[in-house]
Amino acid sequence: MQRTLVRCFAALRQLRQIRRAVPTATFQMLVVALVHSLLDYCNAVLVGIPAYLVRRLQSVLNAAARLIYHLRPHDHITDALATLHWLRVPERVHYKIAVLTFKVLHRLHDSAPRYLGPLVAVADLPSRRALRSASTSCLVIPPIKLSTVGSRAISAAAAQVWNGLPEAVISSSSLQTFRHQLKTLSFSISYLHLIL
Repeated sequence: MQRTLVRCFAALRQLRQIRRAVPTATFQMLVVALVHSLLDYCNAVLVGIPAYLVRRLQSVLNAAARLIYHLRPHDHITDALATLHWLRVPERVHYKIAVLTFKVLHRLHDSAPRYLGPLVAVADLPSRRALRSASTSCLVIPPIKLSTVGSRAISAAAAQVWNGLPEAVISSSSLQTFRHQLKTLSFSISYLHLIL
């Protein structure tokens, strides 16, 4: 993770040199292409990381937003992030896991990794046929052996994230609809105080 942080801040330093020569919309696309791609690469493995590491990753997004809007280091950043429609780091991680889970459950053209195949829906369990919960879209959370890292396993994390989503989101008919509804939900969680 340290390497990711170093690479992100190095990209931001390089972008700062061309900030005045590029229109804001173009500069924003460059930031997304060069910095967000580094942050989002394999970020599904970041589920459950300690809060101090989340803050370090969030500092990259904050620095990028400050660079786009010419904000000083101590200026409030929440409004800038909301204007850019950027999710905070925890919501970005949950978004990635939820999209991967959707792909696995809907078997979308082998677009999800094969190791995620063992995810099991509650409705698929033989003992659930006569229960009302047989019609639910919830996933079975596997038993966790290690309390420190067991919940960070992708099978456990995917089931927990999926089970925390509203039925209206998980019952989406297509990946595009699912992503749109999930982004809207995640954005409202990130910036709840701005919406109220």
